[in-house]
Amino acid sequence: MSSAVTTVERPGLPVVAEIVRSGFVEGHHYGSIVALAADGSIDWSVGEVTAPVLPRSSNKPIQALAMVELGLDLPADLLALACASHSGEPIHVEGVRRTLASAGLDETALQTPADFPLDDAARESVIRAGGSRTPILMNCSGKHAAMLATCVHMGWDTTTYLDPHHPLQLAMLDTFARLTGEPVTTVAIDGCGAPLLSTSLTGLARAFARLATAADGPEHRIAEAIRSHPELVSGTTRDELTLHRAVPGLIGKAGAESCYAVALPDGRAWALKTDDGAPRVRPVLMAEALRRSGLLAEDGVDAEAVLSTGRLELLGGGKPVGEIRAAF
Repeated sequence: MSSAVTTVERPGLPVVAEIVRSGFVEGHHYGSIVALAADGSIDWSVGEVTAPVLPRSSNKPIQALAMVELGLDLPADLLALACASHSGEPIHVEGVRRTLASAGLDETALQTPADFPLDDAARESVIRAGGSRTPILMNCSGKHAAMLATCVHMGWDTTTYLDPHHPLQLAMLDTFARLTGEPVTTVAIDGCGAPLLSTSLTGLARAFARLATAADGPEHRIAEAIRSHPELVSGTTRDELTLHRAVPGLIGKAGAESCYAVALPDGRAWALKTDDGAPRVRPVLMAEALRRSGLLAEDGVDAEAVLSTGRLELLGGGKPVGEIRAAF
């Protein structure tokens, strides 16, 4: 592994959230947020939104698009799972097995790290049953299963599918650059072992807008899969699912290091990231971004549900004594 380090300067990132305990601001989260208007222009922004970041799992719908463009033909529920950072619930594990079986494979082909489910109840169920960490329980196994199925469809080697120079990964890079409208300046390795492509928050929002506005073709298939099966993109207890159900036509995907991107069928889109990567503040910031853009007052939007995703209480002695609140 090279010792060379690429540093992107983001001087003076603003405070985007405050950590408030018993009326005292004990800390802050710093970060960046961009909101795109329906025409693709920047409606408003906070912080640095044009420098490259690593959007982590927020990239997955774009990677899934590349696979569909290559000819991957899965039903909508399994396409949603290809976009997922799933909770490891039975519906997710069963879906991953179906994707693999469609290509004549089983879970031994997965190269995801062995893990427990993200969902607390699912994890406890596995442990109570005497189970252990396995690759299929890892939250990225849906994407990996789709990668393997794509390789089988194309006649490509399945044992090296994570190599950045594999034809599958090169095709994903091309699709990613086209949809974001930006060159990929960094190819890193994500937590699941797959190549991780860089773009700016503006580029990420632009890519989601292009998915959300598509009326047909592979982009439309990905967007409709997410809209139809949001519980497979995340899980049955996740804040992302609540947001999908609260806003008609919305597509969204969270990622590690406090990344989040969402878009609407009219082309409006939002993307954000905090510098410290704290996952707890991610939904707080998105709820406020949508409120700031006026979305909560629009017809069909469940404003209370959107706001609920952004409430994060801090406890003292088991009782609420504060909150993490947006500050932009």
